[in-house]
Amino acid sequence: MKICFIDKTNFNYDANSLYSKELRGAESVIINLSDALALLGNNVTVINNCLKTKIINGVNWIDIKSIKEISEYDLVISNGDCRLFKYAKSNKYVLFSHSLQSIEKFVRKKQLIPYLKYKPKVCFLSNYHKKNRSKLLHLFGEIHLKWAVDKIFLETPISANINKQTAFFTSRPDRNLKMLIDIWTRFVIPNNNKLKLLVTENNFENVDKSIVSRELSDQRALIKDLQSARMVVLPGHKAELYCLAAEEARELCIPIVTMGIGCLSERVIHEKTGFVAKNEHDFANYILKLFKDDKLWNSLRENLIKKRKINTWKIVAEALLRQVS
Repeated sequence: MKICFIDKTNFNYDANSLYSKELRGAESVIINLSDALALLGNNVTVINNCLKTKIINGVNWIDIKSIKEISEYDLVISNGDCRLFKYAKSNKYVLFSHSLQSIEKFVRKKQLIPYLKYKPKVCFLSNYHKKNRSKLLHLFGEIHLKWAVDKIFLETPISANINKQTAFFTSRPDRNLKMLIDIWTRFVIPNNNKLKLLVTENNFENVDKSIVSRELSDQRALIKDLQSARMVVLPGHKAELYCLAAEEARELCIPIVTMGIGCLSERVIHEKTGFVAKNEHDFANYILKLFKDDKLWNSLRENLIKKRKINTWKIVAEALLRQVS
């Protein structure tokens, strides 16, 4: 199959950027999925704002500014923007949606006219994603995919060197880090002041000394820090449609404690791979319980080890092909 991905960001990237700190989840999906589709024998092109047109891992990377003639493909996938479909021609279009846009915002962002023109299927990443997007915005069909993680997470050995007093928040600060810090300060630390919470780029002032800030760095440095954590703590956020941070923790066999906001209740199996709390007090209690109870922690860890590598980009690519055929 001849497949084209189209993306337009305000920064440059291609497949060689995979482990860069500048890369976000949506762009890493394009890199990983295009590589997996090429390995399955498909002719794959990515049109984006890469610095230079080139072939990487068998995938054609084309600078979007260099497009003068519109080529035809069997399938065209736009990364979050219906207006990008104009750069390629096909009978099959898919929109990767990364937000819960209301109809009003959809119109305001100039998505409606190209949506009606190209009639793409919308890709949903979770039940939460589908439930909270207007039915009018997937009139032309839908597909369902579950993202995998970067290969480096799949290939990293599970560490036995665990810091039994450290939790790690691995999502973006705007994904309810402020809520987490408030719960940690009010309910967790008063019960055990030896614990540490590791966060990335914490810009909040006057936080407790138990909260340790780390610089945003590449995936290798993230994994090194993540491997030693006793648990990952993610309250969740209404904008979380899949949460790659949770998938990364699961793949490294690290239990997750969450409040299940957004899609997080779907990312964690309660009492099997972590805990889904119903309120702030439960959230704090599960954190304290998991720090204290080695038997419980080991049980969750064993469950996670059994589920390791159950999802890969090859599996995601095959699921995509089945649903668009």
